Amino acid sequence: MAVLQPVISILDEPDSGLDIDAVQSVAKAISLTARPDATIIVITHYARILKFLSRLDFVHVLADGKVIKEGPKELADELEQKGYGWLGIQEPIQS
Repeated sequence: MAVLQPVISILDEPDSGLDIDAVQSVAKAISLTARPDATIIVITHYARILKFLSRLDFVHVLADGKVIKEGPKELADELEQKGYGWLGIQEPIQS
């Protein structure tokens, strides 16, 4: 990202499988490449990486291809505490 300087970056679960030190390093790298004229979308199931980003403008919750809830960064913490059930999302049963 730093070399290409894209206007839009979509990062799908950049924290997947990482320990907390690596998550912090990835978040720092994302923060260092952020620019006022660019958009970075971070897709994640967990709020931990969001806590380390220097700037987080919005949190969007997607289900069935639609944004069903959006809000400030505190929404990610609320999801961590309550799960998705309060939004009417049924989590699939793992077999």
